[in-house]
Amino acid sequence: MPQSKEINAYMEQLGLEAKQASKVLSQSCLEQKNEALQCISDQIDEHRVEILKENQKDLESAKKKSIGSALIDRLELNESRIDSMISGLKVVSDLPDPVGEIVDLDPTPSGIEVSKMRVPLGVVGIIYESRPNVTADAAALCLKSGNACLLRGGSEAILSNKIIWNCLQKGLEISGLPKECIQLVETTDREAVKNLLHLDQYLDVIIPRGGKGLVQLISEESRVPVIKHLDGICHVYIDKSADLFKAEAIAFNAKTYRYGICGAMETLLIHHEVASSILPSLNKKFLSEKVELRGCKKTRGFIDVLEAKEEDWQTEYLAPILSVKIVDSIEEAVEHIQKFGSNHTDSIVAEEEQTVDYFFKNVDSSSVMHNLPTCWADGFEYGLGAEVGISTDKIHARGPVGLEGLTSQKFIVKGNSHLRGV
Repeated sequence: MPQSKEINAYMEQLGLEAKQASKVLSQSCLEQKNEALQCISDQIDEHRVEILKENQKDLESAKKKSIGSALIDRLELNESRIDSMISGLKVVSDLPDPVGEIVDLDPTPSGIEVSKMRVPLGVVGIIYESRPNVTADAAALCLKSGNACLLRGGSEAILSNKIIWNCLQKGLEISGLPKECIQLVETTDREAVKNLLHLDQYLDVIIPRGGKGLVQLISEESRVPVIKHLDGICHVYIDKSADLFKAEAIAFNAKTYRYGICGAMETLLIHHEVASSILPSLNKKFLSEKVELRGCKKTRGFIDVLEAKEEDWQTEYLAPILSVKIVDSIEEAVEHIQKFGSNHTDSIVAEEEQTVDYFFKNVDSSSVMHNLPTCWADGFEYGLGAEVGISTDKIHARGPVGLEGLTSQKFIVKGNSHLRGV
């Protein structure tokens, strides 16, 4: 393991090797990439006992450091989550290859033929916290889209990430692709992250996955373009036209499916005309799961909860805490989301088409939903196979970033001695 004084040289070497491997990978055929994904899947399946053993060590270490329950949940692997990793690899393998896809454009007045070809980005750096499944998910998407990747997981998951990476390396070796296509930063020294952010001669993009502090730091210090989201302050709005049976189930699922995901609902907005009909029963359900509610003055007129303060509306709890606000109209609900939302995911529960249309047109988030809990914001569930992250940016990629988000396009222009006149 490199010492601090060797970090720069170590990271330079990883970047150089990834750049060289990306040239080989970009020319690999669909069959070879899919074979590599299958080999990786087989390796993870064969080594699940070792993966769980190393993950348990990470969990024990994290608990000793009093890491929060949300991060513990993200860190933990079990048989089901390993099955999901394997399933994700299979789904990515089954997806069409985006590389080389050509889109013909309209004929030009001059007669030259112009089209666009989809191409890999090159080398993708991914910095993430806690979730060791990201090691497999991100590597699979980068591999299928023809990109080499340089992975830097959190120190709390270092043993889990290493054992999964060993499976990735073995799978690449069996398939005949360079092992350097998927690199893992094996040191937990924070200096490695700083060096990674400055590898603009080797990396084409960086995707951070983690807390707001991490993402903000990377965005401010990186010399490499960043695809990111800072917060997951997600809302569910229950309109006066909502089917209240649906609304109760959706709101409950949006919060309690998993507290630690960026798509978890953090604020519930309810139209005043249905508040008395749904709040008491919803409160009872949330209490059964020990979810702490914090409500506005109108909310506290219906149920006995803590008072919501200004900062609650702009807080991503990632915990069993929920802020609740009663609004007088769809316009007020949208205004609240526009003011306090993070452009991640917001959902409306309503039956009136006109109201839903207003919500869709005026809520400017990367995912806007109707009659669904916000926890559906996930690349796998969107049919992308998996995701390397969710982007709330508007340039290049937005929403869950899958295969297409890991590619760019170049113009392909054909002619037959067409000469351009003055």
